[in-house]
Amino acid sequence: MKDFIRDNLWFSLCGLNCGLCPMKMDGHCPGCGGGEGNQSCVIAKCSIRHDKIEYCNQCQKFPCDKYGKADEYDIFITHRNWKQDFEKMKKMGVKAYNSEQMQKLQILKLLLEGYNDGRRKSFFCLAVNLLDLEDLKTVMEHLAEEKKLESLTMKEKSTYVVKQFQSLAEQRGVVLKWNRKPSKLKK
Repeated sequence: MKDFIRDNLWFSLCGLNCGLCPMKMDGHCPGCGGGEGNQSCVIAKCSIRHDKIEYCNQCQKFPCDKYGKADEYDIFITHRNWKQDFEKMKKMGVKAYNSEQMQKLQILKLLLEGYNDGRRKSFFCLAVNLLDLEDLKTVMEHLAEEKKLESLTMKEKSTYVVKQFQSLAEQRGVVLKWNRKPSKLKK
């Protein structure tokens, strides 16, 4: 979008982890404020009108009605934790938060390279976004030590890894399923 440029392409204006989005990873989107290729966004337009604030939580009107029901449905990346992620970023600082996101991206890349049977990219993106970094590291350490994985097919490895993440997520009360907006039925 014209005139909408931001320094931090890891964490969006509205609180999404752009650096972990499959659209950004695949080069289909430059990230929030990354220049040409951004779609028109009502929140970005609002930022421009409010002195180009870097994050919505810096606005006195945050959260405003532009968010609507943003955390109710997911699109390319999960919207479920945007409020918590804003708080976490505020508490940690932008640099530390981005560093954590970069570590999560490295884990995501390892998952996609070593355990993706061609059908798990969305699942792994969701898991990496919703689970804490320390939990992700724990699962990855377990996978590195698991000798039986060496003899499994990619599909079997993928199934095993998904079960590990689902089990951990269940313990944490996290649902690793996309919240998709129901499609309208045609009459």
